[in-house]
Amino acid sequence: MTNAKLYVGNLNYQATEEQVKDLFANYGDVNEVNIIDGKGFGFVQMANAEDAEKAKNELNSTEFMGRTIRVDNAKPKRNNRNNNFRRNNFNREGSY
Repeated sequence: MTNAKLYVGNLNYQATEEQVKDLFANYGDVNEVNIIDGKGFGFVQMANAEDAEKAKNELNSTEFMGRTIRVDNAKPKRNNRNNNFRRNNFNREGSY
């Protein structure tokens, strides 16, 4: 793994960034935590790839605040420009 950014899914909606940071800090230095409000997931940026790998292996499928969390490598953000073009230009007959 070359990326130190992790996806954390199935979070309790009451979980705070500080609580998630404290959880991941058990496995190394945490640079940043970003929870997406009202979605039940977020991202954790670890200081290095080794710590991220260790956290992923230890925390994936474990219980945190009453829910079984999913921890995986974060995927790069997709460019949805083409999808938006199609969606916005699709008429009622099903053609452009």
